[in-house]
Amino acid sequence: MSNKETMYRSTRYVWYIFSAIEVILLLRFGLKLLAANPGAGFTQLIYGISGVLIAPFQYVFSAPSAGGSVVEFSTLLALFVYWILAWGIVKLIVMNRPVNTYEAERSLENQDNA
Repeated sequence: MSNKETMYRSTRYVWYIFSAIEVILLLRFGLKLLAANPGAGFTQLIYGISGVLIAPFQYVFSAPSAGGSVVEFSTLLALFVYWILAWGIVKLIVMNRPVNTYEAERSLENQDNA
């Protein structure tokens, strides 16, 4: 397998994992917002999995609630941070791609002009 194919596959894996994390966090946010029954099996599953993912962000913001509905800003923060993390990992993978001299010179000129 060529270097470009490896990078392509690697970036696809990163985005796939990121997408799975985002879906779980969005489900958590929606369940909390809609005051889902915390005793239901599906709700417990999502809260259990997502609890690990939002643990570092859990108490950054307060979570306003009304009538059982909770707006978890910590979950929104986690969504954003995981997106930045995935984007950064993909950029690191792509940085290792081979470039020719012309492309490198052009890129350096653009950086100087920015």
